[in-house]
Amino acid sequence: MYASLTPITQAFGTPCRTLFLKKANTVKHLPLLLATLLLAVSCNHNSGLTTLSGKAQGTFYTIIYSDPLHRNLQPSIDSLLDQFDLTASLWVDSSLIRRINSNSDTLISPLFCDILNKSQQINLYTHGAFDCRIGSLVNLYGFGFKERETVTQSQIDTCLSLLRPDTYTIDSTSLNGTTQYILHKHPLIEFDLNAIAQGYAVDLVAQMLDNRGIHNYMVDIGGEVITRGLKPNNQKWSIGIERPSENKYSEQTIETVIQLTDLAVVTSGNYRKYYEKDGTRYSHTIDPSTGRPVTHSLLSVSVVSRQSWYADAMATSFMVMGLDKSLQFIQDHSDNPDIQAVFFIYDDHGTYKTHATPAFQKLISNPPTE
Repeated sequence: MYASLTPITQAFGTPCRTLFLKKANTVKHLPLLLATLLLAVSCNHNSGLTTLSGKAQGTFYTIIYSDPLHRNLQPSIDSLLDQFDLTASLWVDSSLIRRINSNSDTLISPLFCDILNKSQQINLYTHGAFDCRIGSLVNLYGFGFKERETVTQSQIDTCLSLLRPDTYTIDSTSLNGTTQYILHKHPLIEFDLNAIAQGYAVDLVAQMLDNRGIHNYMVDIGGEVITRGLKPNNQKWSIGIERPSENKYSEQTIETVIQLTDLAVVTSGNYRKYYEKDGTRYSHTIDPSTGRPVTHSLLSVSVVSRQSWYADAMATSFMVMGLDKSLQFIQDHSDNPDIQAVFFIYDDHGTYKTHATPAFQKLISNPPTE
């Protein structure tokens, strides 16, 4: 059985401090951003659509929706995303995740609890390819907010010891009729929600639009996208997948375009966030089984799913697995519709090549270049 999707609405049982991870000077999921920004520009000329854009979580967002009431929802959306930062952003000193990582707080919000539970769900489903407890490893290699260190095997072993199944638990208690969640963790564990939280934030915005009676929209936060319904011309939403660049400074070009409705798509890649030392390129994708950056030829993975948080987590999981293991995983879990539409871009001895699963091929509006 596949890991069934659970709604994010359960996270709002009580008011909570909410958080998300900012991306500092790099954006994790730029592969989709170019096409959606182009889409936003074109939609500004259509009086049937409202286009909002702004900054959130260290990146940019674009939200396009059709609202018969012509409401401006930007203040509400900005408030929601700001609140989310205060829960899950490592780049906000006073955020809940920073307090949890520094062992100065143990009381977690329903939202934080829900993100951890979903992370654990994906961890079990992928046999450890996904793990939100790798913050110490991320910082060790200089991909977090701490300075890069000279990495030793002893340091790696210490970090890996924190990934055992028993290193944190969550208890719930009732106080005046309100459920409270208490986190007990190993003091050295540092959570890093980067591989799931931004997708989760996309779903939160989508949920807000749904609750306001808006049924046709596209939400893009840093290239993580979810769509509902259709555009006013009854066409699906066009989303572009970026072609990997030679380096982090190269211009963006589109590899292929897909047509979506009522689906999310997230791309995870290694080609814009890395560093080089002594002639070796170190990817920001860390393999939790080895404690080291991945070294395979996979450059990017795009996953189409019903929810953005799930596509986000599975895209990262496939980046850890590599192409061959990912394809085998998809085949072994053919009963899971949320991992059947996947697009891989990989390096074959210096040449970029692509592989689209049959379900992904059906979404493509222009054939990919082999």
